[in-house]
Amino acid sequence: MIHCEGLVKIFKTEDLEVVALQGLNLSVQQGELMAIIGNSGSGKSTFLNILGGLDRPSAGTIKVGDWDLLKITDEQLVKYKRDTVGFIWQNNARNLLPYLTALQNVEVPMMLAGKLDRAYAKQLLEWVGLGHRLNNKLAQLSGGEQQRVAIAISLANKPKLLLADEPTGSVDTQTSDMIMGIFRRMNKEIGVTIVIVTHDITLAGKVDRVVAIRDGLTSTEFIKRNPNLDGDGLAGFGGGQQNVHEAYVVVDRVGRLQVPKEFLEALDIGDKASMEFDGDKIVIRTPNKLEGETK
Repeated sequence: MIHCEGLVKIFKTEDLEVVALQGLNLSVQQGELMAIIGNSGSGKSTFLNILGGLDRPSAGTIKVGDWDLLKITDEQLVKYKRDTVGFIWQNNARNLLPYLTALQNVEVPMMLAGKLDRAYAKQLLEWVGLGHRLNNKLAQLSGGEQQRVAIAISLANKPKLLLADEPTGSVDTQTSDMIMGIFRRMNKEIGVTIVIVTHDITLAGKVDRVVAIRDGLTSTEFIKRNPNLDGDGLAGFGGGQQNVHEAYVVVDRVGRLQVPKEFLEALDIGDKASMEFDGDKIVIRTPNKLEGETK
């Protein structure tokens, strides 16, 4: 569903150049439910914006289905955003029109695409547990209810890919669990591919695969060993007692990998490391110091 290789995004102003993505590699299969995590400034939101057609990539390869987002024209981009991808913002003000009812909000993208289907709009609100709130305006809905309306809106035109930027960042734990339950149900019943960007490690533990981004590069993956288990934690991130994720350091096609900074600090490794291969495993350690050499 998604394939990116050597993806680069550079933001330029008159006197400043910022490299937000510096060679990101990532593939996502059709029907996956996955999360992308990373610190602020790691590039995860930039990547999501490129997938959503909101930012243009600078270089590399980025394809979503049959769409090549590096070569797509402005006219094609409108069709892509209208038919292929759904987007959920953390800030509800960007998802919803406050002067419309919940039902009217869901119908807006349908009307823009010229295919109004009121029965399906009502069905979507039923699916997210708001069948009794069809005619309520936003001021009459809680924050969690507004976010569920946003999910219904994102699915209005039956997209193949659903992108969610911190979808539970402004709701309580109970509502967060409800929203994740909706995502999983939509993923299983409709088959929509879902990519979630989040800081919430607990939420990330409820998906099948987690990709960590550091400094604009894919650094680590956590893959659920048994998708039928819904564990509470991620390997290496603490959390619940049941560990159902296995951690992988990502190696790109030329053999580069990112070793977690905390590992290097624990071994007192700076800009150089000693590496050995014993026939079974690769060992990375602090370089041997020559006699008399200062540390």
